[in-house]
Amino acid sequence: SVEGFYTKKVVTDLSANMLEFNKRIYFYIKSPSSSVLILDEELKPYKYWNVAYSYLVIILIISFSFVLILRKLRPLIRLRKKIALYGDGDMNISFRAKGHDEIALVSNELEATRRKINIILESRTLFLRNIMHELKTPIAKGTIATQMLESQKQKDRFSSIFGRLESLINEFALIEEVTSLGDKTDFKEYRLVDIIDGAIDMAMVERSSVTVNVDAAHKINANYRLYTTAIKNMIDNGIKYSTDSHATILIKEGELAFESKGACISHPLKYYIEPFTKDNPSKNSFGLGLYLVDSILKVHHQVLAHEYENGVNRFIFA
Repeated sequence: SVEGFYTKKVVTDLSANMLEFNKRIYFYIKSPSSSVLILDEELKPYKYWNVAYSYLVIILIISFSFVLILRKLRPLIRLRKKIALYGDGDMNISFRAKGHDEIALVSNELEATRRKINIILESRTLFLRNIMHELKTPIAKGTIATQMLESQKQKDRFSSIFGRLESLINEFALIEEVTSLGDKTDFKEYRLVDIIDGAIDMAMVERSSVTVNVDAAHKINANYRLYTTAIKNMIDNGIKYSTDSHATILIKEGELAFESKGACISHPLKYYIEPFTKDNPSKNSFGLGLYLVDSILKVHHQVLAHEYENGVNRFIFA
């Protein structure tokens, strides 16, 4: 047999195009020296409805996946909202959930924790109220017995002691009320000057000892009794620790401020917010005054700030 011979030729400049004619597919291949048109009998032209169908299927798959993701995330969104409500003071919100997935397990654990916390808070509240009730009885008896003493010096001393104890009991009661305040149903809009007037009356100080420079139109949304107590404590401290037994209440840059002349406090404000701190061992402690003020301000989404300028201590409800 005779084998054939052929010449190998490499073409580097080659172009190809796909054409459609009479629902048939052709490939047109062109080189510098020649060109050829090839019919592809297996390949069929694309149909528009096939493309539309493909896009529709893709959109349906994406939409279905999105709905499934939302259904999976919905319990998590509800759980987040419940946690926010619980954080705002709704102690009776229920986290209980059906199912055995991770979100349901977390929800049920939160429900168990919520119940334990509520039991602890209720026990604490009951304990404090019982303690305060039991302490008021001997204080009242001691106050009455003090009046039977013959020595005026001892009478005044014991009256001061029992008066201080009664004041502490009342402050404990307010702290318990502040820490257990679950909602803001008692928050209403008041004129600030009315709250300040109530605080001055509560402090039982001479009107001449307090200067008020507050616009009568200035209003605040607050719990009247608690906010009045906070201002009363600031008046007490301002007069007690000032060099001229005088306090000034004013609005400075839109914030309520209390000014009194005297030496600058020797510790950071955080030190005085702690209960029963003393600026000097020889002086009376600050008791629960500033601690109570700080607790009340937190309920009102405010903080207690301090600055010292030109011999004046300035405490600010910021």
